[in-house]
Amino acid sequence: MPELSVIVHGPNTQDHLTGLLDSLAARPLPDVEVVVAAVGDWARETAERHAARLQVLPLPDGTSDAVARAAGAARATGRWLHFVRSKDGVPPGSSRTVAERAAGLPGTVDVLLVDHLRSTWRSSGLPSADGPLLTRARRTELTLDDSAYLLRLNPLLGTRVLRTGFWRAHEERLTTDSEPEAALAALLLADRVACLPHIAHEDRRLRPASLPPATPEQHFAIVDRYERLLDLARERPAVYTVLYEIMVRDCLRTFARGHLPDDVAEEFFHRASLAALRRRPEGHRRPAGPEGIRRSLLEEDAYAKYRAFQTANRARRAVLSTVRAGKREAGARVRDAQYRRALRRPVDPRLAVFSAYWNRGVACNPAAIAAELARLAPDIHPVWVVTERNAALLPPRTDHVIPGTRRYWEVMATAKYLVNNVNFPNAVVKRPDAVHLQTHHGTPLKRMGLDQMPFPAAAQGLDFDALLERVDKWDYSVSSNSHTTRMWERAYPARFVSLDYGYPRNDVFYTAGAGDIRAVRERLGIAPGRRAVLYAPTHRDYEAGWTPRLDLAALADRLGEDTVLLVRAHYFYDDACASPLTGLRRSGRIVDVSAYDPVEELCLAADALVTDYSSIMFDYANLDRPIVIHADDWETYRTTRGVYFDLMAEAPGPVARTQEELTEILTTDAWHDESAAKARAAFRRRFCEYDDGRAAERVVRRVFLGQDEASLPPVLPVEERTPAPAPEEATAS
Repeated sequence: MPELSVIVHGPNTQDHLTGLLDSLAARPLPDVEVVVAAVGDWARETAERHAARLQVLPLPDGTSDAVARAAGAARATGRWLHFVRSKDGVPPGSSRTVAERAAGLPGTVDVLLVDHLRSTWRSSGLPSADGPLLTRARRTELTLDDSAYLLRLNPLLGTRVLRTGFWRAHEERLTTDSEPEAALAALLLADRVACLPHIAHEDRRLRPASLPPATPEQHFAIVDRYERLLDLARERPAVYTVLYEIMVRDCLRTFARGHLPDDVAEEFFHRASLAALRRRPEGHRRPAGPEGIRRSLLEEDAYAKYRAFQTANRARRAVLSTVRAGKREAGARVRDAQYRRALRRPVDPRLAVFSAYWNRGVACNPAAIAAELARLAPDIHPVWVVTERNAALLPPRTDHVIPGTRRYWEVMATAKYLVNNVNFPNAVVKRPDAVHLQTHHGTPLKRMGLDQMPFPAAAQGLDFDALLERVDKWDYSVSSNSHTTRMWERAYPARFVSLDYGYPRNDVFYTAGAGDIRAVRERLGIAPGRRAVLYAPTHRDYEAGWTPRLDLAALADRLGEDTVLLVRAHYFYDDACASPLTGLRRSGRIVDVSAYDPVEELCLAADALVTDYSSIMFDYANLDRPIVIHADDWETYRTTRGVYFDLMAEAPGPVARTQEELTEILTTDAWHDESAAKARAAFRRRFCEYDDGRAAERVVRRVFLGQDEASLPPVLPVEERTPAPAPEEATAS
């Protein structure tokens, strides 16, 4: 019996079924069966091309979603059912992850909740808002009464994987053409649910203009749907209240969209008013502000007043928008005049501007270059660009400017050197006698620059013309290996000079001594003799927030008292996003180091690195210490983000596709055995090509002191370099 049955159902709408079945058939799995309830001749013909790998159930044209879904489920033999509409998608590799998670669930769990991507006719691979809610639930089994917030997940049946026995018991109630109703009913009927914060479904929204217009009855059915669902929750106060809130919000949103004819809109409002008043929980209080006014008018069935309130609100927003735009325009004119005046002054050959990570502070390659500049050219004065929020975190006596201030524009206009690991704003003028140094902040595994164009989830709102304007200002581009050099030249086509010198931030991996490593470990509270594993996952463009890929508490338990987990969330996420780490510090075995800077010190303190697709692996490899890759969603990441090479074929160490595999690697010798060392050596030869501890010196001598290539320190071969001592050696000395 297979663990999972993927039930694809419906017609071949706009030929989306073709790609879905091609993807499923290309990666057959022993524990996963695919049943296609194909509606109509086109869907049948599409499915039969894969008949050797899929089960095909032909259904006549006009078969409803509910009937097709039920027919597919009747044919399925798996322990769990994953319903996928023919217009939607299943990210590569996700069915295996779902099957593995489902196999470990107890029989008391009825529904497994998964995350999803959103796609439209204009874009693909966009993140959902469900990730933080699934993360909040962690991977434990829950009851809805204790976790009613799960009702706020997008009502997509494709994100509910149902235990087959549960489906059979409630098939009549779940067999409805309303997908939102079926999705919410599945939660209301389940005894227990489990969560998997992993992308396992793609919700594809078809262009509205390509679909038949909704009838008045379909709009009225929204109210009826919630009435039926509230009946299911009648004896569960916490669940009922959340569902009521969802109903009111959904009805107001449907009404506010403004696509309904007046007579239909008024009748819809009337029906929603009756439901809001009749179903209102005892003692329920409306929110304050405009939202409270909307709800009050709804309960009063005051259609005309609500329309007047909408009109007044739109007018108020328009006025405020005009006032704000006027203030911004006036402020911009003043700043522009100040900047133009400053640009008429001579360039100051003793002034250098530094910035890192969108003005976060003193960090990364710019920080290493600034430190070396102070040693080799102390007459050049550094000024850091930093946000007002982060200014208080700067080292003492760091000269800095806040973006947008008068002095900011003065130093930007007159500095000879402008150094950044991202880009300065478009408004910054490239003066002919100024030098722009782009240091970057990682070796590219994922697609960058113009190479992001085919990947909407990665490119989200990126103006490529404006990007090229910024790139054209670069005089120099720092690189740590020839792979990076080639990719920068491809992704950022411009006339800059590539400095194949290594990344200055990595110099410390060759210059740090045993005392430095001991001091960092003491600051982190890592006792001598304990193994420290740094876990540093990367950002997913297709997720709305940071979703931990691991059950960290369970991992710490399995690794035992002698191992400390240093957990670092990606810098794109603030403390609120990293809230899943809250409460995991147990006996000093899990330490949240998301806010610890510099990250290079964490690398020095760690005996091993666990990451997924983060560029930290390329930096850490300089230390010649074990690296383990946890790639539970590699296929999804590769498809939605785009990559430059196959990490699975060129990994710097062992690869785990599940938490169990990762645990096995870390609790045996696999994390540091001969095979791991061999893979790491090949990785270092390719990606640590120019890093040898003197990168910052080479950059300063070339860019700031004007020395020619022949006079710079030569790059040592990888085999001749001596990295910083391992923590075991450092604590023993």
